[in-house]
Amino acid sequence: MEMIPALGSALAGLLQEAAHGAAGAAGQGAAHGAGQAAGDHGGSFTPILPGLILLIPLIGAAVNGLGAFLWRDRRLVPSWVGPLAVGGAFAVVLANFLRMLETGAAGPAVVTLWSWLSVGGLEVGVDLLFDRLSMVMMLVVTGVSTVIHVYSAGYMRDDPGISRFFAYLNLFVFFMLVLVMGGNFPVTFVGWEGVGLCSYLLIGFWYENAEYSSAGKKAFIVNRIGDFGFLVAMFLLFAMFGTLDYVPIIESAADELAYGGITVTAVTLLLLLACTGKSAQIPLYTWLPDAMAGPTPVSALIHAATMVTAGVYLVARSGVLFAMAPMSQAAVATVGAGTALFAATIALKQYDIKKVLAYSTISQLGYMFLAVGVGAYTAGIFHLTTHAFFKALLFLGAGAVIHSVEHAFHEQGHHGDPNDMRSHGGLMSVMPVTGTTMWAATLAIAGVFPFAGFFSKDEIIWYAGSYGYPILWGVSLVAAVLTAAYMARLMFMTFHGENRTDEAAGQGASSALHEAPAVMTVPLVILAVLSVVGGWIQIPEALPLPHVSWLHDWLHPAVEPALAVAEEHGVEAAHAAPLGGGEAVWAGVSLVLAVGGIVAGAAWVRSKEILVPERAADDRGLARVLNRKWYVDELYERVFVGPLLALSRACWRVVDDRIIDGAVNGLGYAGRALGWVGSRLQSGRIGTYVLVFTLGVLAVLGGLVL
Repeated sequence: MEMIPALGSALAGLLQEAAHGAAGAAGQGAAHGAGQAAGDHGGSFTPILPGLILLIPLIGAAVNGLGAFLWRDRRLVPSWVGPLAVGGAFAVVLANFLRMLETGAAGPAVVTLWSWLSVGGLEVGVDLLFDRLSMVMMLVVTGVSTVIHVYSAGYMRDDPGISRFFAYLNLFVFFMLVLVMGGNFPVTFVGWEGVGLCSYLLIGFWYENAEYSSAGKKAFIVNRIGDFGFLVAMFLLFAMFGTLDYVPIIESAADELAYGGITVTAVTLLLLLACTGKSAQIPLYTWLPDAMAGPTPVSALIHAATMVTAGVYLVARSGVLFAMAPMSQAAVATVGAGTALFAATIALKQYDIKKVLAYSTISQLGYMFLAVGVGAYTAGIFHLTTHAFFKALLFLGAGAVIHSVEHAFHEQGHHGDPNDMRSHGGLMSVMPVTGTTMWAATLAIAGVFPFAGFFSKDEIIWYAGSYGYPILWGVSLVAAVLTAAYMARLMFMTFHGENRTDEAAGQGASSALHEAPAVMTVPLVILAVLSVVGGWIQIPEALPLPHVSWLHDWLHPAVEPALAVAEEHGVEAAHAAPLGGGEAVWAGVSLVLAVGGIVAGAAWVRSKEILVPERAADDRGLARVLNRKWYVDELYERVFVGPLLALSRACWRVVDDRIIDGAVNGLGYAGRALGWVGSRLQSGRIGTYVLVFTLGVLAVLGGLVL
C-alpha cells in the first residue's frame, strides 16, 4: 500500500514538470549544463518537455490498463492509444534530437524532476540525462517501439486481452526510457527492474498456459541473479565516490581510481554480471529462448529495442570504469565473442522459427559485447542500432508467417505447431511482402553489402582484431559465417521449396495461407528500408565509398572519457588485422564469408528432404546436441535447480514442518495436557480440595522448617 502514494507523487511530479515545459526544466534542472563531462563541445542544450517523454507512455499504460473495465469495445481504443502513446514519445524525442543537432551540444544536460532520496551523504534525484548516447538510445527505443506497436494492433486484434497487452507494452517502453534516460545509477536501476517486471508480464501474457507462465517466471528469476551484481556495484560506487550520479563519477573516475585496481575491477565485474543477465550472455542467457512464449510483438520488442540492449548500454555508459579495469574489459570481450559463437551453433539446428531468431539475438548481442569489451564503444552502439532494425523486422516477419500458418491450421482443425519451419515451405508465393522484407533483414544480419549489418558487424570484427584480440577476432569471423548459414536455412525452409502446410495439416491448408494485412506489412516495409540504409551513417574511410563518420563523430563526446583513459595507458587500434591487410581487405573477406555462409545454408536445405514434424526422425549425433542446445538447460537443472528444489523441500519437511511446526504444535499439545491435568483437579468434591490444600500447607511448612 505504501507504493500507491509514492507512485501518485511520481505521476504528479511528471505532470507538473511536463506542464512547465522547457522553461520549467531549465529552472528545476540543467544541473550540469552542456559540455561538462566531455569538454566544452558546441552550444548549450535545454531539453524540450523532457518529462513528457516518460509521461506519455505511462498515461498510455494507465488508459489501456483501466480501459479494459471502462469501455465496451476493448479492441478499438487500445489499438489506437497504445501506438499513439509511444509515437508521441518518439515525436518529443525527435524534437530534442533536432534541437541537440541544431545547437551542436555535446556535453550532458541533467534535468532533475524531483528529489528522491536524501539519507546521510546520499543524495539521489529523479534525474534525466540528455547526452548524445542517451539520445541515440531514446531514438531507437521509441522509434522501433512505435513500429512494433502499430504492427501489434493487427497481430493482437482478435485477442480478448488486447487492452491488457497494450498496457504492458506501453509500460515496457516507459521503463526502458527510464533506464536509458536515468541520470544516476539508482534511476537506471528502477528502469532496469521495471523492464524485468514487464518482461515477466508479457512473456507469460497467456498465463492460462502453464508452460508460458513458467517461461515468464524463468526470465524473472534468472535476471534477479544479475540484478544482485548491479546492487552490490552501486554500494561500492557510493563508497568510492560518495555519489551515484553519472556525471561526477565519469569526471573523477580517472583521478580517483587506480588503473587495474581491485575495487574498480570488482565494480565492473559486478556490472558485467548484471549485464549478462539482462542482455542474455553466457552464463545467464537461458531465459531468452524461452521468452518466445509471449506474443511475437513482445519478442520483437524485447530483442530489438528494449530489454536485451540494456546491458550493452550500461557498459557503454560506464565505459570509463571499464577502461580503468582492463581485466574486466577482456572479460566483457571474451564473454561476448564466446556467446556469439555458442549461440550461433545452436541456431543451426532449431526448427522453431522464433527460437532460431532468439539464438540469433543472443549471438548478435555477443558481437555488441565484444565491441564494447575491446573499447570500440561506438561500434557496439552502431550495431545495437542497426540490429534493432533488422531484428525487429525478422521477428515481425516471423509473426506474420505464424499468423498465416496458424490460420491455415485452424481452417483444417489441425493443432500442430505453426512455429515449426518444417511445416512451412514455399510461402514466398503467397506472402511476397513478408518474404521480400525478411530477405532484406537476412542479408543485413548476414553482413552482405550494402545492407546495414555489413557496416556495423564488420566494424566490430575489424576492431576485435586491430585492438589486439586475435583469437576473439577469429571467433567472430566463424560466428559470422554461421550467422549467414542459419539465416539462409531459415529463409529457404520457410519461403522456398515445396509448400508443406498441406502435408502437415491436410489438403486445402495451403489455400488458406495469406499475406498479412496492411497494418502488419507497412511496418515490415519501413523496417526493411532501415535495414538497407541504416548502416550508411557510418562508412569506413578504407572502403572505396564516400567516407561517412556521422555516428562516430556524434557519439565521440559521450565516450571520450573512456577513450582518453585507454589512450593514456597505450590501448589503441592498429591499422592492420592479425593476419595483415587493412580494413578494406578484411571487409571484403567478411563479405565473401557471408555470401559463402548463405550459399552453404541454402545448399544444405536443398540437399535434404524436409519432413513435417509428425514424420521427421529425431536428430542424432552432433545435430541432436545442437538441437538440445548443448544440454545447458539440463546441466543447470541438475547442478542448480534440482539441488535447490531438494534443499527447499528439505527445509519445508524438516525445518518448517517438523522443527518449527513441531515446536508450535508441541506447545499447543503441552497447553492442552496442562489443561487436562487442571481439569482433573476440578472434581467438585470438597474433601479432595481440603486434602490438596492440607498437603500444600504441609509442603510449605516443611520447606520453611528445612
